[in-house]
Amino acid sequence: MSWTWVLRNVSFRARIHGRSQEKFFSTALRGTRLSGNPAAKHPKALGCFWAVQSLHDIRYQFHHGRSSEKEQLDPFSLVADELSLLANRLRSMVVAEVPKLASAAEYFFKMGVEGKRFRPTVLLLMASALNMPISQSAADGVFDSLSKDLRSRQQSIAEITEMIHVASLLHDDVLDDAETRRGIGSLNFVMGNKLAVLAGDFLLSRACVALASLKNTEVVALLATVVEHLVTGETMQMSTTSEQRCSMEYYLQKTYYKTASLISNSCKAIALLAGQTAEVSILAYNYGRNLGLAYQLIDDVLDFTGTSSSLGKGSLSDIRHGIVTAPILFAMEEYPQLREVVDRGFDDPADVDAALDYLGKSRGIERTRELAAEHANHAIEAIDALPESDDEDVQISRRALVDLTQRVLTRSK
Repeated sequence: MSWTWVLRNVSFRARIHGRSQEKFFSTALRGTRLSGNPAAKHPKALGCFWAVQSLHDIRYQFHHGRSSEKEQLDPFSLVADELSLLANRLRSMVVAEVPKLASAAEYFFKMGVEGKRFRPTVLLLMASALNMPISQSAADGVFDSLSKDLRSRQQSIAEITEMIHVASLLHDDVLDDAETRRGIGSLNFVMGNKLAVLAGDFLLSRACVALASLKNTEVVALLATVVEHLVTGETMQMSTTSEQRCSMEYYLQKTYYKTASLISNSCKAIALLAGQTAEVSILAYNYGRNLGLAYQLIDDVLDFTGTSSSLGKGSLSDIRHGIVTAPILFAMEEYPQLREVVDRGFDDPADVDAALDYLGKSRGIERTRELAAEHANHAIEAIDALPESDDEDVQISRRALVDLTQRVLTRSK
């Protein structure tokens, strides 16, 4: 990793925290020299400084003939300090008067359980990718690309999105009688269905309060629609006719409602708060929509190819619950006789085995990956179509969004 790249990341993160590069860098070094425990004096600045030094060795592969020798970075490290702040705020936001409810609501926000925060990372990077330079005072002689007030409001979108997401997981686990989630016992398994439902409702109520505080009716309407979509998608999954279960179009619409609507509309909300044009807001939405669809398609593949420990849920959980996903739908196109097995609903373990045999002989897995790659390419095209900017922070964030999209295709959990 070059020192040039380290310094660029220091500059990027300094701007987010409203400091000049020189002040930010010197604060980090001063804390290192003067304190046996550097974080005790300047935890935020030092967190930024040390996170920069631990960037992963990831190379960008750009489409359509663009250079593949781009600088190296870990997208998560670019917003690592904000993610830490966001995690702490989420834990404080789910405090309730009733201890048992509070314990249930914070179940998946605890340290070590919270995961990598993929969605907030996407949203924070999108916020940076859509911000143009705003001149600071002449005394500083630098450019601050992110207004503090705007950034705070965009961070709120990331928090709201994560609360809605976790609430949907809690409700889904009840509906699916799930026993594990993220490698640990699911909340409904540990505390019972009633408390799991109430915890999900509580998170949604907290998300609504945070959403109302933004005082932006268009953004409120967007994320209220997301909650409607989550309910619609789950209902579509529960109450399908035989024809609908075997329809790729129906499957993709349900997948949009259950997975892609949240990230796509949240990306659009980020753009709206930044005062972007309708065209740019649509590009942000299209990025999120295609990223979400690609993510779920790979999730469907991993349900067949992954392990329970790597996925944080039971392997083959969809098919064992009678849920038909893209790999089976593609396999059915090659082997129409699989339709009879699908119509029986997979209650019989022998039917599950038969479906897996057909899937193994088909290109169902490969075609699902290909479809995911198509959506990933559409997501990257949306980033490419954003208005050009010479601002280095904007360019770094856009490359990071491209990298995240590619990681979705190669993830194993």
